[in-house]
Amino acid sequence: MDEESGEVLSQAVLAQRMGWCADLVAGMVSGLLAERWNCADVEVLASGVDAGGRKLPSNAWMALRRLGWTATAPEGVKVNDRIARMAQEQAGRALRSAWWRAALTSGVLATWPADPRKRTPGEWEQVRRAVPGGEHLSSGVIKSRTRQAARFLAVNGRLPVDVFELEGVPRVARMLLLAACDRQQASIERSDTDARRVLLRLQLPTRPDPRSYRDWTWVACPISLPPTVPASAILHLPTLRVTGRQVCADVAYTHAVPKARRTGHTVAVGVDWGLNTLLSEGALRLHEDGRITALGAGGQFRAAGVLAKQHRLRRHSERLHAKADHYQRLAGCDERHQLVGKHEVLRDEIRHVSARRQNLNAALAWAAARWAVDQAIAARATVIYVEDLRSLEAKGMGATLNTRLSQQVRGQIVDRIRHLAAEHGIAVVTTPARNTSKHCPQCLTPLRHCKAPDKPTVAGWKWAVCPHQSCRWQGDRDQGAWRRIAARGLTHQAKTAIDKTSGHMVIRAVVDKLETAAVITKTSRADRSKTGPTRRKAPRPAPRRRRAPSPTRPHSLAGKRPEGHAPTDRKLSRAAHRHQGVNTTSTPTTGHRPRGAALGAGFHFHAHASPPRWETIPETQSDSGSLS
Repeated sequence: MDEESGEVLSQAVLAQRMGWCADLVAGMVSGLLAERWNCADVEVLASGVDAGGRKLPSNAWMALRRLGWTATAPEGVKVNDRIARMAQEQAGRALRSAWWRAALTSGVLATWPADPRKRTPGEWEQVRRAVPGGEHLSSGVIKSRTRQAARFLAVNGRLPVDVFELEGVPRVARMLLLAACDRQQASIERSDTDARRVLLRLQLPTRPDPRSYRDWTWVACPISLPPTVPASAILHLPTLRVTGRQVCADVAYTHAVPKARRTGHTVAVGVDWGLNTLLSEGALRLHEDGRITALGAGGQFRAAGVLAKQHRLRRHSERLHAKADHYQRLAGCDERHQLVGKHEVLRDEIRHVSARRQNLNAALAWAAARWAVDQAIAARATVIYVEDLRSLEAKGMGATLNTRLSQQVRGQIVDRIRHLAAEHGIAVVTTPARNTSKHCPQCLTPLRHCKAPDKPTVAGWKWAVCPHQSCRWQGDRDQGAWRRIAARGLTHQAKTAIDKTSGHMVIRAVVDKLETAAVITKTSRADRSKTGPTRRKAPRPAPRRRRAPSPTRPHSLAGKRPEGHAPTDRKLSRAAHRHQGVNTTSTPTTGHRPRGAALGAGFHFHAHASPPRWETIPETQSDSGSLS
């Protein structure tokens, strides 16, 4: 609602007015970035001190003002100082983030290899020494930056000077960073009656080019908070993004959470990644005597259907891109070509498909992270150990499988696991991924991989068998991998360090002495050997629905099946009860044999109309009454 006129604004009008404000801010950010997008200015900002030797503020807009870098509005447009703050904050964040990429690009260019497609071990050591923090940096990051520079070399015939020539001025997003403002531009307050209702007030222009302060009015926007936001949380000014005819508000909030411990864990959860089985997870316990035991068989998060949809959208996007590039080549620079309109339609469809893929990946990441954290909460674990797959590269497995591996959202899942686990004080630690699926979790013997016994026709080597005679462990290779990950984390928890750049807990290397103790003790079952005569059981009572079986009818070749139990005068063949159960239905590994129905095994070989006579049916006393 416009507070000055009292007019209730529709969703389209609100998005239009916020879009005008976002366009003004984006124009000011673009002008400031074009002026300061060079190595000298970015280095001054990254140094953290001004010309007088004073420390720069942490807020980007205050640091830029200390350096004298201003953002100016277009000529004839009147904006207040808070709008300039938002522009300086957005530009300052972009300039600060460019410094790490500049150092990475300088290290890659200074140690350019003889063959950009494959570095020698000596060249890898050189580039890691030249890049800040290169000893712990993922090799995939260095390779991607190398490919980007090699593409520039192929087009221009020379290497780029720095990252600013390699990337160019970045594009500016249409958003409003209200965190850089004060109450003179925006405010947010909770409702007195409903804790989930908040009121956001901010100044918006009434025209795309406001000429005076009278063209800016206060607009009140009620917001309904999701149930995940605690009622006692402190709300902060949101970031507003305009997407089409909608306005999205990213509301940040602060509330107290338990502090995660770095060491001293006794119950841990291990998480292993897979392709079709996205996550495999289970819990282990570290006893006082150093033994490690498993708490259950673990579980799996299967997302084959969602991943299949993701791959279909990817293939559809690739076809649209190929068609749009073909239209672009045919049309050339002629703006009146008949394919220009079709090209614009294709570009809109590409953006729509990209948005669908992004939303699907975000939903999948949140669902997988929520499942993983819930498993840890149920097991009362204090730490979650995940594989460090930053160096995972999709290569050598065929074009289709390589593409599927590269499209996984593992990074998003780990970020969301950290976010959800922090609210419960659960630590998330990354461990080295070396040999987690290769060695046996109970004796560290190299495993033999084969096809799963229950899926002999499915391609792959999902099943693992330990060849050691005294162990003979076998199971799904992912189930063995999470055991190895959790056991490695529990034995190496004294080596847990906090990364200085990201603040995440990591275990950087595997110690052989500690690795030998990362074995899981087999749980001993109770001895069920017979030590005396079997106690006589009372005869089974009659069914509870009736006190006595109804009389049987004469057998005949046609007609209904007789009531009561199956006849006992003939022995049913093995085909009549193979893969059959009283309350279960399973898929046989042999072919379909319809003769089972004729022998009394039910109307179909895979189902039962009534419990067969060869199964013991638990019954209550006959006088317990009816269930109806």
